Amino acid sequence: MANESVMANRFRSFLPVVVDVETGGFNSKTDALLEIAAVFLIMDDEGLIKRDKTIRYHVRPFEGANLEPASLAVNRIDPHHPLRPAIDEQDALQRIFREVRLAIREAHCSRAVLVGHNAHFDLSFMNEAVSRTAIKRNPFHPFSCFDTATTCGIAFGQTVLTRAVAAAGFDWDETQAHSAAYDAEMTADVFCEAVNRYRDIYERSMQSASL
Repeated sequence: MANESVMANRFRSFLPVVVDVETGGFNSKTDALLEIAAVFLIMDDEGLIKRDKTIRYHVRPFEGANLEPASLAVNRIDPHHPLRPAIDEQDALQRIFREVRLAIREAHCSRAVLVGHNAHFDLSFMNEAVSRTAIKRNPFHPFSCFDTATTCGIAFGQTVLTRAVAAAGFDWDETQAHSAAYDAEMTADVFCEAVNRYRDIYERSMQSASL
């Protein structure tokens, strides 16, 4: 219970959840959402955050969705492959949101905040899918997010994810890159590393504020 309360305090009652999407292009209003992954974070007894479980879903393109060949070449997704275990975007989002709401309750937080590398891209695709499917209970803040491109620029002097991962001391596997689950897990690792490096500064600031 104590650790959960600390997690709630650390981010002003927001629960950070790392999200990565793979898409059929760059326009969230017209291009397909093809994969979505969410990585959950926990805090240990020493106040350090670390990666917990990952959930990921392959998503069927919505009716009329645009699919850019250049984007599919990068993420290596064949949206119409007969063996691809894809589900409708409403189903995928509702499954993720159920897990997020549970994590919010367990951590005694009030809302989730999306963590992503160039986070507004992921947030825009998620928000458009929420609007398109008329989902009413979105646990994520609609516009606030934690962008690890900015965070890594401050902590590691790198804004490109592959370089930030290396600067943070982790290995990067190019063969797994552009999978929503892998990119989300690497983003989670660099976010945790950056936040943990500032733990002592955060604790000193909290002590000063209480004086």
